[in-house]
Amino acid sequence: METLLILTYTAICVLIFKVFKIPLNKWSIPTAVLGGVFLIGGLVFVMNYNHPYSEISRAYFVTVPIVPEVKGQVIEVPVKANQSLKEGDILLKLDATPFEAEVASLKAELVTARIDLDRAKKLTATDAVAQRALDVAQQRVDELTPELASAQWELDNTVVRAPSDGFVTQLTVRPGIMAVSMPLRPVMVFVPYENYHLIGWFHQNNILRLEPGSAAEVALDGIPGEVFSAEVSQVLPAMSQGQISASGSLMDGSAVTEPGRIGVVLKINDPEFEQYKEIMPAGVYGQAAIYSEHVEHVAIIRKILLRMSAWLNYIFPFH
Repeated sequence: METLLILTYTAICVLIFKVFKIPLNKWSIPTAVLGGVFLIGGLVFVMNYNHPYSEISRAYFVTVPIVPEVKGQVIEVPVKANQSLKEGDILLKLDATPFEAEVASLKAELVTARIDLDRAKKLTATDAVAQRALDVAQQRVDELTPELASAQWELDNTVVRAPSDGFVTQLTVRPGIMAVSMPLRPVMVFVPYENYHLIGWFHQNNILRLEPGSAAEVALDGIPGEVFSAEVSQVLPAMSQGQISASGSLMDGSAVTEPGRIGVVLKINDPEFEQYKEIMPAGVYGQAAIYSEHVEHVAIIRKILLRMSAWLNYIFPFH
C-alpha cells in the first residue's frame, strides 16, 4: 500500500514539474521529497491506524477426516472425487466376511443359550435342577446379547457413509488398501457443504479499531479488478502464539519470536459476489480493509489503494 502511495505521489510531482515547468535544482527537488515524506507519512499513519488493512486474508473451511470404525480391506469405492453427495451416501465398503461370520456365530450361540435358559427355567420350577443352573444360563444370555449387538455394529460399519451433504476431494483410496481405525490414518477427506469463514489477519496495533459491525471491503486474488463490500462479523478472542497446553515442560520466553496477528471474521454482503461463489474454491486468498468511524474522510484513500491492488492482481498477486 505504501508503495502505491509513493508511486502516485511521484507521478503527481512529475506532472506538476512538467506542466508548470519547474526547474530541477537543489531547492525544488528536496522540497518535493520532504513534502512527500511528511504528506505520505502522515496519511499512512492516520490511515493504517483508523482504517486497518490486511494483506493476509483467506477463506477457511472445515474438513472431516473419514476414518473407518473397523479395520478391514477396502473392496469398493463407489464415489468419485468432487462429486456432490447426500448425507448417508456410501463412501466405501470394507470386506465384511469376517464380521458376517462373527455375527452368524454369535446368533447361533445366542439361540442355543436361550434354549438352555428356557430348559433351566422349566427344570428349576420342578426342582429338577438347582437355582445356580438357571443363573448360569441367564448370565450366558446376558453376555451374548451385547456381544452380538457389538458384532452387528462392526458389521454395519464395514459400509462407510457420508456424514453430511458435501463431497470428497483428492480421492486416493482404492480397492485393496487396508483401512484401519486410527485417527492418524484417515482414508479420505470429506468437505461438508457449509459457509466458509473469510478471515483477515490484522496487526495488533489495530485492535482498538476492530469492532463487529464495521464496514469492510475484500479483494480476492482469484477475481482481479473486483472489490466486494463486507462487514466485520467477529473479532477472534485468542491468538495461537499465546496458547499453552499441559505438558512436562516449562514455558521458555526465548521461544517467543512472533507477535502474532488478530483474526477478524468478515462476511461478504455484496450481491455482486453471488455470481462468483460457485466458481471460487474454498481457501481462496485475498486482501481486506476495515473502515472505522474515526477520521472517515481518509477512508477514501484506503478504498482507492485497495482497488489499485485489486487491479494489480491481473498481473501478479499483491502480497
